[in-house]
Amino acid sequence: MTRLYNDPARFKDDMVEGFLAAYSRYVERVPDTSGVMRAGGPRPGKVSVIVGGGSGHYPAFCGLVGPGLADGAVIGDIFTSPSTQQAYRVGKALDGGAGVLFSYGNYAGDVMNFGLAEQRLRDEGIDCRTVLVTDDIASAPSDKPEKRRGIAGDFVVFKVAGAAAERGDSIDEVERLARKANDLTRTIGVAFAGCTFPGKDEPLFRVDPTKMELGLGIHGEPGVRTTDRLSAAELAGELVSALLAERPDGADGRAAVILNGLGATKYEELFVLWKDVVPRLREAGVELILPEVGELVTSLDMAGCSLTICWLDDELTPLWEAPADTPAFRRGSVSSAFSTGAGASTGSATSTAAVRAARERQAERRVEEASPQSREVAATVRRALDRMLEVIRENEARLGEIDAIAGDGDHGRGMVRGLTAACGAANNSTLGAGQTLRAAGEAWADSGGGSSGVLWGALLQAIGRVIGDQEVPDARTVVAALREATDAVTRLGGANVGDKTLLDALVPFVTTLDERVAAGEALGAAWRRAAEEATAAAERTRELVPKVGRARPLADKSVGNPDPGAVSLALCLTAVGEVLSGGEQA
Repeated sequence: MTRLYNDPARFKDDMVEGFLAAYSRYVERVPDTSGVMRAGGPRPGKVSVIVGGGSGHYPAFCGLVGPGLADGAVIGDIFTSPSTQQAYRVGKALDGGAGVLFSYGNYAGDVMNFGLAEQRLRDEGIDCRTVLVTDDIASAPSDKPEKRRGIAGDFVVFKVAGAAAERGDSIDEVERLARKANDLTRTIGVAFAGCTFPGKDEPLFRVDPTKMELGLGIHGEPGVRTTDRLSAAELAGELVSALLAERPDGADGRAAVILNGLGATKYEELFVLWKDVVPRLREAGVELILPEVGELVTSLDMAGCSLTICWLDDELTPLWEAPADTPAFRRGSVSSAFSTGAGASTGSATSTAAVRAARERQAERRVEEASPQSREVAATVRRALDRMLEVIRENEARLGEIDAIAGDGDHGRGMVRGLTAACGAANNSTLGAGQTLRAAGEAWADSGGGSSGVLWGALLQAIGRVIGDQEVPDARTVVAALREATDAVTRLGGANVGDKTLLDALVPFVTTLDERVAAGEALGAAWRRAAEEATAAAERTRELVPKVGRARPLADKSVGNPDPGAVSLALCLTAVGEVLSGGEQA
């Protein structure tokens, strides 16, 4: 279990501070973010490779920042995507004029948050690209590689992209080579015991000592199937056979191979397994090129390991072999031209100036003065947000337990974190109702991170745009705002009703509210009845099979349990109904 922490909610922030203090010769903080960058900032004229995702995976992601690998990393809370704003700020600060490449594992929260950040950067004229890592063969069949998760194969893709950028390749070439590396990388993992969050006494899942979980993720999820515990030799055969079954046509045998520990598997154990892996690979005609055995992409204190193969060729081999010098990974001798001190003054000035300019542009935005009537409505919005936070805090543990069945168990904590930020941002009596909702949404998205953070942020901001800051919204306007919010969430998340997401509670809520308001029912009463329907709909998600998001690879284990996002949404809608019951203003 995780034993060293202060406030569990600040575990990631404390970790980053300690990491920066330990490795200041390599890295520095990106101003106003939880991200880190190479000491000296961006190198003018060089593509900047930015990696990232939730914390809990060290040395991924911040430990891989340095010459020959990543230029920066943006880090979210444990197993939680960093927010759009965090990714955007890191990308903005690290643009050296040649473009920015984001690379991260294929998870819904990361895809949404980094994707929105990429669009913002492109809108500002920065050439930003993305390469998703999809190496986990257990998470989707070979004919649907786009649905696969990114696990330990992250490292191979990051290494190839970083080496290509370091030698001066264009962003077109860096992107092409990173995609090629991903297309040729396969991983399968196994877990013997689940990991435990800071402040928790129980792991996210338990494994019978006579069993093991095959096909694990790296966010505390159990495997896709439970099997009998195997000896090291038997496990080596299982892992190697699974990867060789997907050997691409035309592979000449050269391969980068990684045996990766998940956080609580001793190096000695890995070496025992590696001893049995090597002959099986060689018997299959695999030529091992600089193999790695150790911890590169972990999952807190999970007991387990994974085996990765990236099939190399004349293009990828020199990039895999190229020197790198980072806090957690070093290979060869990096040229002094690319050492951590090179260009420090220019890079630091560039990054600082970029952040300062962004701040100045934001400060120059004029805020429309709200009407007194709208400020009164805003007071109701604040009470509703405060009540939502109270209810979610009361249910934090329950939401985490539901999420842990087929996810990483952090949904309750993430909701509390996002709502706390939202309530803080809304606590301004000069704002109108629309401004309050938009400020709350932006803060929720920035602090909450993950898929729930970005979706709730989009939902509140969409409602705020329709409500506005002048008129007192009537019930029909509230319904219209909620329909716009539903459309925004649907577009952003790419889900539909029946996919086992919060939409399965949101759509029935809006439909019921619309029907009752159209029938002449007052808003407060109509909202409460619609919230009851949302609660019932959230309960009905027990029987649904997840088709998107982190729970999708664990669909069988998810059936019989409600979707945590739908449950938390229903709780929030019920809380708002309690506030509205004291009056009919929105």
